[in-house]
Amino acid sequence: MSFLEHLEELRRRIIWAVAGVMAAFLLSLLFSSPLWTFVCQPVAQALRSLGYEPSLVQITPMESFNVIYFKLPIVCAIFLSSPWILYQVWAFVSPGLYRRERRMAAPFILCTAGLFVSGGCFAYFIVFRYALTFLLSIGRGNYVRPMVSVTEYFDLFVNVTLGVALVFELPVLIFFLTLLRIVTPAFLLKHSRYAILAIFIIAAVVTPTPDAFNMLLFAIPMCGLFYVGIFAGYLLTLRREHRAFPWKIVIWVVVAVLLLLAVGLYLAITRHALAPVPHWPFLIRP
Repeated sequence: MSFLEHLEELRRRIIWAVAGVMAAFLLSLLFSSPLWTFVCQPVAQALRSLGYEPSLVQITPMESFNVIYFKLPIVCAIFLSSPWILYQVWAFVSPGLYRRERRMAAPFILCTAGLFVSGGCFAYFIVFRYALTFLLSIGRGNYVRPMVSVTEYFDLFVNVTLGVALVFELPVLIFFLTLLRIVTPAFLLKHSRYAILAIFIIAAVVTPTPDAFNMLLFAIPMCGLFYVGIFAGYLLTLRREHRAFPWKIVIWVVVAVLLLLAVGLYLAITRHALAPVPHWPFLIRP
């Protein structure tokens, strides 16, 4: 295609992506009230644990309307339409790829969207809850009573959730850098100590609290994702060199480890009479 034809194709893909976001926005708008209840659960839990009333404060007349019926559906629409947006990105790039590379469309969309949603869930269920409890407890006992506004809470929620969701795309980024031959798995392993240092710096910036526990809570999964990306790049390198990976041995080892973990978890639950809960640490004594 010519340069103008490329621009026309880009314009068409952007329109389709925006249309998908708008459809997801209208769908999310129908469930704004239950979605807001879901979003407020972390702050309600944090306030209850500190002995305060679990409620937010509305400062301006339009504040609740703007957050609950406009901003919240947009954020939800971004998560819902992420597979569709990624498909439009792939459809724009795929004409310039070889036929064997176009077969990666489904794994690319599933892995990228899955990591994005997984990052949002990790932020919601773990990182954001611990950060809120820490932040709201700083002034406790020093004549400070927390009064969190709707806008301030939602802005912090979006920054943490979207930030962690985007950071979870690290394996996809490493895979594409390997695909473009910009880096190699051997190079990344050799310089992994610098990558880990950069990960901890990013964790210190993205994490809304200054304590080391929340930073580690965010940095450790990032380090794991870094090595997952290296492994994906290694599989790509083996494919280029027409070598096979010993999947059978690895699968048997993984199954054995999972069985041991399942047995250990079952023994821990039965011995200590633990009960499941929908938040971290997910198992507590009733």
